Amino acid sequence: MKIHKEGRAIILWALLIAGALSAISALVLPAPGAWILSSIAFAVALFTLIFFRVPHRVLQQEEGVVFAPADGTVVALEEVRENEYFQDQRIVVSIFMSIWNVHINWFPVSGEVDYFRHHHGRFLVAWHPKSSEDNERTTTVVDMGTEKILFRQIAGMVARRIVSYARVGHTAKQNTQCGFIKFGSRVDLFLPVDAQIHVKLGDKVVGTQTRIAHLKR
Repeated sequence: MKIHKEGRAIILWALLIAGALSAISALVLPAPGAWILSSIAFAVALFTLIFFRVPHRVLQQEEGVVFAPADGTVVALEEVRENEYFQDQRIVVSIFMSIWNVHINWFPVSGEVDYFRHHHGRFLVAWHPKSSEDNERTTTVVDMGTEKILFRQIAGMVARRIVSYARVGHTAKQNTQCGFIKFGSRVDLFLPVDAQIHVKLGDKVVGTQTRIAHLKR
């Protein structure tokens, strides 16, 4: 299993702590208690290892198609006003990532990174309606030439660190990695109101594989 670079230090610490707890518990606790504590410690380390897994997926690239930028569940699908960049009406597709999902994020389209901002904020639960505006988040806009697509990485109550590789002026290649959110979070896609949407509320989507929408321009 391939491990993402964002998790290597965390996994090492988890294993070291698990080993130390096991050694200490073996010295100070009765055998059953030591076994239980060691099992819990290494279960947490194993979970951390699995959380930072990198799935093997076939690279798909299609002009005019917006792919899922994350694994998870569609928790919002509605027309809203986007006030940070477009200042107009957009269709937002929100994908919630549970702790069991892969937490890598990918560019949903190809183009040039036209805009990027990291906003400090609160840590409301990721499915809260205000989390898109109030939470710790990044905003990235990719200029496709004929259309611009905005997406946000949003931290949740557990997620405390958002990593983005997007840089203004750099070329974004569809379905290549654009970042990582650690431990539970959400990604919002803002699409043109005339986009043909292929998902509905409650759908499970797979990053780089699920077609979210077709663009008409």
